[in-house]
Amino acid sequence: MKSAAKRILLETLGWILVLVGIAALLLPGPGLLALFAGVALLATQYEWAERRLESVKKAALRTAADSVRTWPRILMSSVGVVWLVALGIYWGHSPPAPTWWPIDDRWWLMGGWGTGATLVGSGIIAGVMVVYSYVHFRETRERP
Repeated sequence: MKSAAKRILLETLGWILVLVGIAALLLPGPGLLALFAGVALLATQYEWAERRLESVKKAALRTAADSVRTWPRILMSSVGVVWLVALGIYWGHSPPAPTWWPIDDRWWLMGGWGTGATLVGSGIIAGVMVVYSYVHFRETRERP
């Protein structure tokens, strides 16, 4: 009974992470990281996931290394992190709709702190990933 519950929990969490990862490839957030985590969990249960785990890991590591290859990329990643956190805080405060907003005011920044906290959380995770990538993948030696 205990192993069945563990299997259901791992599969459910794995599929949730895969879906979140796919969504985060298009939306703000660490998509490849979530996708890798989901496939890693599913690899404990499925052979097909185990076969795909290495390619997802390589893609995630390649993307992490590419994100800190040049200073403009590091700067833009950092700006993106600050933007996500600031947007989340702004969204959480649910300011009134601006005068240019063409739709009813109740449709302005729906979600309040639920949405704002998600944006802040994505920004924090992205910031941690930028620092991790910088520490682990940034080449510090001078190139000839």
